[in-house]
Amino acid sequence: MIERLKDLIANNFIAKKIQEKNNILLRSRKEVDINGNGTSGYTIKEGEHKGTVLGHIKKDSSPLIDKKKEEEKYNELGY
Repeated sequence: MIERLKDLIANNFIAKKIQEKNNILLRSRKEVDINGNGTSGYTIKEGEHKGTVLGHIKKDSSPLIDKKKEEEKYNELGY
């Protein structure tokens, strides 16, 4: 019976070691300061482009709002 479970125990041990290493890497990453200082993107902190803001987040208007505007236009025209 031990021989049968030997592979399962070995694979489980390897999987746990890999998971521990992944958790250590995940915890050691630094968080990027997005939306810091009121920007809606990432500000470059070093190098020739220092201070440049990358990746501005732009939200398109809702289709529901656009539909309301169209209805208001029709109402103004008397339809």
